Amino acid sequence: MATPRTTPEDVTVTPRDLHFDTQAVGKGAWLGGDVVGTAVFNALSLTFPDGERLFMDAVRHYRPKLSGKLLDDAKAFITQEAIHSREHVAMNGGLDRDRYPVAAIEAQVKERTAMVRGRGPMAMLGATIALEHFTSMMADSFMREDDLFKNTDPEMKRLWQWHALEETEHKAVAFDVFQEVTKGWKPLDRYRLRVRVMVLISIMFTRNITIYASDLLVADGMKPGVARAKVLWFLFGTPGLFRRCANEYWAWYRPSFHPWDHDNRERLAGLRNQFTPAMAAE
Repeated sequence: MATPRTTPEDVTVTPRDLHFDTQAVGKGAWLGGDVVGTAVFNALSLTFPDGERLFMDAVRHYRPKLSGKLLDDAKAFITQEAIHSREHVAMNGGLDRDRYPVAAIEAQVKERTAMVRGRGPMAMLGATIALEHFTSMMADSFMREDDLFKNTDPEMKRLWQWHALEETEHKAVAFDVFQEVTKGWKPLDRYRLRVRVMVLISIMFTRNITIYASDLLVADGMKPGVARAKVLWFLFGTPGLFRRCANEYWAWYRPSFHPWDHDNRERLAGLRNQFTPAMAAE
């Protein structure tokens, strides 16, 4: 397939109103017995509900300025994110709150999203496009048939691959909204904002996931320094959850970047067949 510079016409954003049995989250290392990987994925899940509500509100604010397919995609994006938030709330509810600092982590996430909200709609949209780039990069990893989910509880694997599928479908929606509502800006001003936001988000997101996952491991009895080293190795060593996304990450800094420059429609099509669409009302 040729690499597109805009969202391909054959990419549809399709909300699937699915529910998942996430009881395995309360039974220990559900990610194939890997305690570190499980902590990282649990930490990611704890950031999702408030983060996704921020994304929804960021795009919703600009809906009156949209039309045509982009407006339809924005509505479907909001619906998808609402369902993702619901399912991760359910997953997070299975964590032992007496054992793990779940409430403290959730409070920190709320505080950080509130700070972004306090800076206004454009700051919210900027954070959204940067974080959506992170989630789409990870989603591409989740859709691969490799050892990341080897021996993982089947329903947990299904949850994360469903999330990856829909994150990929809508990976350019917020970006396209940003492009539309800033079309009157000078290109250099728009580019500078993108770069500034991504640098800040890269630092904060990586730091926060490392801290949250380490805190979960410390609650399991691991020494803080060991926990941090193991989390960083999982992210940047093996399996390298962030390392494996390096090419897609650095692509962001091209002035002409578009999320669909990384054209993974074939991988997307292979996963779509595993999930039956069930349209949900917004």
